Amino acid sequence: MRVWALCVLLLASASVPMLTSAQQPDIIQEHWYHTYTTLTADVNAWADDHPDIVDLTIAGQTELGKNLWVVRISDWSNDTKADGTDKEIVYIDGGHHGNEHLGTELAFLTAEFYIEGWAAGDQEAIDVLTNTELHILIMLNADGNDLDTRWNINQVDLNRNYDHHWNEQDETQPGSGPFSEAETAANSNYMNTVVPNADLYVTMHTGVWIMLHPWGYIPDQPIDWEMFHFIRDDVHANISDIPIRNANEGLYPNSGTSRDYGYGIMGYPTFTFETDDEQWLLGTVEALSDRLGEELEVMRYLIDNVWSWRARLEIQSIVLEDDELTLDINNLGRATTANATLQYIDSSGGLVWNSSNFSVNATNSAQVSFDTTSLSMTTDGTWELRYQVRIVESARWVSEPIEADVVAVVEDDESSFLIGYGLFNPVTIIAGFVAVAAVVQSEKEEEN
Repeated sequence: MRVWALCVLLLASASVPMLTSAQQPDIIQEHWYHTYTTLTADVNAWADDHPDIVDLTIAGQTELGKNLWVVRISDWSNDTKADGTDKEIVYIDGGHHGNEHLGTELAFLTAEFYIEGWAAGDQEAIDVLTNTELHILIMLNADGNDLDTRWNINQVDLNRNYDHHWNEQDETQPGSGPFSEAETAANSNYMNTVVPNADLYVTMHTGVWIMLHPWGYIPDQPIDWEMFHFIRDDVHANISDIPIRNANEGLYPNSGTSRDYGYGIMGYPTFTFETDDEQWLLGTVEALSDRLGEELEVMRYLIDNVWSWRARLEIQSIVLEDDELTLDINNLGRATTANATLQYIDSSGGLVWNSSNFSVNATNSAQVSFDTTSLSMTTDGTWELRYQVRIVESARWVSEPIEADVVAVVEDDESSFLIGYGLFNPVTIIAGFVAVAAVVQSEKEEEN
């Protein structure tokens, strides 16, 4: 029955011209794996039909010169979120291995969900595309895809060709050196030049039904295990029973992978999504959106919550008194930071004072104190937080300004109650009244 159904689909597809001006009919879209030609037709149709949200670009070419299409999806009418902050960035690639078609199709379905959802007025899609940029390279190994082989045309395993502990596991066919292949060189170049600050990276494969996080080259849990384990537990509790493990023990030791490169070199929170391996020739009887529906739901969860996959520090208060600074701080994100510092900057941008390093665990709060004997404040100085968004050494650094109304400076001099961010700052005024009241009460006690 399965073979018969596929033959019917083959005949149907043969009657449909492969034009780049229109997407393929649903009977092909849902049951027939993409070739490079049909993918080219579909992504160009998206760009033509939805120019407000689809920006189609090329990351490079394969060894045989096929374009590496990247579908960039967002509400391009605004470069930022409504509050002026940067949009989160999600990077997805599929098809490292040419014969792992279901992974390629999951990348395609992810793009399709948000494009069609936006067009239909779906609130989830609208919220995501208003606040997020999706960059999806659906088919990296287009040469291998059309030949239905794991390798690229040079017989290299592209997912062993990255410059992260390359060939340390005696990998088969890792290439002559890191990034020896046009496909991986283009992918890494896109990571480093277009999405260097991505907030999530998912690479999609087919083989065993599992999600893998770093590391693959060693059995150790990643240093940001707290974030990865939260995602695992949340997915298992609310969405899917798909196993979520570190790659070395969850599947097998491997090195030179895009997953470990994405985390270890780029600092992204990274997953390898392995769909099941029940592939049949060039298509499937069950509709792809049904076969991969659970996996797509997990992808939607990762994307919907992308704001949380980093440390998000929020200052509650800064109080300076008697050469000591007390800082109350919350971490709203799901990742810990270990290298945070509080800085005082003068009007020219020069660093006047820098605290010692401190840590704030994920979704936690902390109170820390610092010696400020060497701090000389000015009337136009500002405060900043500088920290890494995750613990891994490759994680990006951010410098975030601190609002003036959380800072209070209590002076010992009884002739002036508070200085720092201005006499009429609300926090300053409140703290000033407290300080003056204490002085008055003390004088009354002395007179009595």
